[in-house]
Amino acid sequence: MTRMPSRLRDYFLSTWRTDHAEQNLVRKIDFFILTFCCLSYFLNYLDRTNLANAYVSGMKEDLSFQGDQLNQINTCFTIGYVLGQIPSNLSLHYVKPRCFFPAMMVVWAGLTMVTASTHSPQAIMAIRFFQGLAEASTFVGTHYILGSWYTERELGKRSGIFTASGLAGTMIGGFIQTGIHSSLDGRHGLSGWRWLFLVDGIITLPVALYGFLLFPDTPATTAAPYLSLSERELAVARLRRHHHPLVEPNNPSSSDDQDQEFKQKTSPLTWAFARSVLASWEWWGFVVLWIIAGETESFSSNSLLALYMKSSPSTPRYTVAQLNNYPTGVPAVGIVSTLFWAALTDLMGGKRYLVGYFIGVTGVATSGMILAARGMDNSERATAVVFAAYYWAGAVYACQATFFAWANDAMRLREPVFRSVVLAGMNLGSNAINAWWSIVFYGASMAPWFERGMYAMIATSVALVGWTAWLSYVSVRDEKQRLQGEVPGSSAQQVAKSGEIG
Repeated sequence: MTRMPSRLRDYFLSTWRTDHAEQNLVRKIDFFILTFCCLSYFLNYLDRTNLANAYVSGMKEDLSFQGDQLNQINTCFTIGYVLGQIPSNLSLHYVKPRCFFPAMMVVWAGLTMVTASTHSPQAIMAIRFFQGLAEASTFVGTHYILGSWYTERELGKRSGIFTASGLAGTMIGGFIQTGIHSSLDGRHGLSGWRWLFLVDGIITLPVALYGFLLFPDTPATTAAPYLSLSERELAVARLRRHHHPLVEPNNPSSSDDQDQEFKQKTSPLTWAFARSVLASWEWWGFVVLWIIAGETESFSSNSLLALYMKSSPSTPRYTVAQLNNYPTGVPAVGIVSTLFWAALTDLMGGKRYLVGYFIGVTGVATSGMILAARGMDNSERATAVVFAAYYWAGAVYACQATFFAWANDAMRLREPVFRSVVLAGMNLGSNAINAWWSIVFYGASMAPWFERGMYAMIATSVALVGWTAWLSYVSVRDEKQRLQGEVPGSSAQQVAKSGEIG
């Protein structure tokens, strides 16, 4: 009876490690990696959410929005975001992450502040396109960094904390907009929604400076001042113990030969490399997984609860504070679900596929609830059912942390650059579909019921269950083959030959 509580304590406190030096190392990288990445993603999501908050807080009327122009703005952002995925992740092999991440933050902070000066939806469309390019670095780039530093047993919890920070940005954004609207609306002749973009951009800049000074890059290339030489060596050694391929030399600038080796191993942009990626099961398996799973987040990512409230058939109408605050329950549920599933799948030995089944059930159930509410005669009861459905739907955010952790786990025996391209491809594929998916199924003009979107959600949820089952079978089979050295060219086979496994 005491085994499970002890296991939980060891997991959450990371006391299962017997090596005190390794414990201290992990605590250090936890602090410096997670503080920067979580703050960055928090601000990233705060920016995205603030567009919807601004829309329901006066921007729609001030800029004379028509039809689905809000969705068109989101599509412009998505196009830029998609185009930036693979280039930004590949950039991490040529530009130090501690330089690249902060530089992108400064760009998107500046564009966020420029949004406060716009006078038409078309101007915001142009700004959001370039903002999408800059923000493309954060999500998949961080998952690549997490997969570079942490072992399989450590990864889920960190991925969950990172994802939860973005959801916190979504949740807190509503309260921030409420506070700004009540305290700054009309100050210096600016509407409250304009102040929101100014404040959001300004608070991003100190975080960018922090990252430039203290972000540790990767274990193979780190020069962080708070890591001793022995800790840097330990960071590499502990990953090798867990069969993690580190193809980059620990100090690529120590000699001309090593420098040339580093460049060769981090410059695989050839047709042969592209063919090897596109021919792999990891590319198609995880890219399609995230395309499907990404659309199961549509209720939350398209702010459907806020749009339902804005065009709600019920009376009296909602206040600005209610429009901003009530939807925060969706990401709150998402945070709890994300942390729960990230921890549970870690404790269960990395069974990330279980989340796919949970999301499938959630998508079908919540869609059915909203479709049923539309036919209810009692408007108060219908509203209660809709709110319950959208809050429950927030639980699907758990797929972000667990599915990217699953991909990192499955590609642990692959070269780092291969892993970075597949992770970027996952987000690229999902957002490429989402660029038109949200307009077709969740356009603002379809509020309050989004009937077409409800049926789309049911279809994607069923598809997710089927794809998850297939992918879990293939990934387990491939892992067994690689650990036995049966897959030609695998890192396990190469390392086994060199005597580094054992």
